[in-house]
Amino acid sequence: MAEITLVEAINLAMAYEMQQDKDVIVLGEDVAKNGGVFRATVGLLDKFGPERVLDTPLAESMIGGMAIGMAACGLKPIAEFQFMGFIYPAIDQIVNHAARLRHRTRGRLTCPLVFRTPFGAGIHAPEHHSESTEAYFAHTPGLRVVIPSSPARAYGLLLASIRDPDPVIFLEPSRLYRYAKQEVKDDGKALPLDVCFTLRSGEDVTLVTWGAMVKETLSAAKQLEQEGIRAEVIDVATIKPLDMHTILNSVEKTGRCVVIHEAPLTCGVGAEIIAQIAQKALFSLKAPPERVAGFDTIVPYARLEKYYIPSEKRIIDAVHQLMEFA
Repeated sequence: MAEITLVEAINLAMAYEMQQDKDVIVLGEDVAKNGGVFRATVGLLDKFGPERVLDTPLAESMIGGMAIGMAACGLKPIAEFQFMGFIYPAIDQIVNHAARLRHRTRGRLTCPLVFRTPFGAGIHAPEHHSESTEAYFAHTPGLRVVIPSSPARAYGLLLASIRDPDPVIFLEPSRLYRYAKQEVKDDGKALPLDVCFTLRSGEDVTLVTWGAMVKETLSAAKQLEQEGIRAEVIDVATIKPLDMHTILNSVEKTGRCVVIHEAPLTCGVGAEIIAQIAQKALFSLKAPPERVAGFDTIVPYARLEKYYIPSEKRIIDAVHQLMEFA
């Protein structure tokens, strides 16, 4: 079983599913000959040919529309947008058509497609290459929003997303692409969607996060353990629909919760999670839930982006604030 990076796991999952299912098609800007801007699709053209791995013009709205048309006709397209900031021209296609096709046709048509895109800061790129705007899509009925945080989860969650009969927004944290390697067995086993993963058990505080922020959150949990504070770390993984059952069970056990996300604070997914905690687990709380998030500003350029990304210190400080409550 080979040790691979997150971006290699994504490539492995696409190759596996394309080998198993001839209806799976990959399309996007530079995905064929060049293997994608991050090389996520490298080698697929040689394996499966130009009829199944398609370079498109620099036209995101067209990429979205093509993918929806393919899906409506029985194919299973995987469409890549080079960066999160480039996905916006396709929002009309994604929101008004992909998300609504099943409803609009009373179930006669489905839309089994995956829109993949790197997202998040930390790679010293311009602001439209570094955004975390997952809440835009989580707010849209009919879309599933999936965010892996490790090679193994990237492999299993992407397989599940490709096999899903409805559209999936698959957001890949770019600063984790080559951050670490993990053993991943290329056995075609999908991981469940709509389920949180508990990465670390604890009794004192629940830390809820996803994507690249899993890295800082796990590091903060280890530092807190040295102080005698045992933090439970939950990787949400699918932010729409939310697995609130796992989150609520943890909060009922610990009585404290911090939600950590890189996206701006206002109207982020963390606000929805805390709203549901307040509604459904209020009497289990020992302290008001906290959010540690990006700031309500455009992601800064490379020199300042480290101040934008929530740090271990900010997470630890938030936990200390909660622990001051009786």
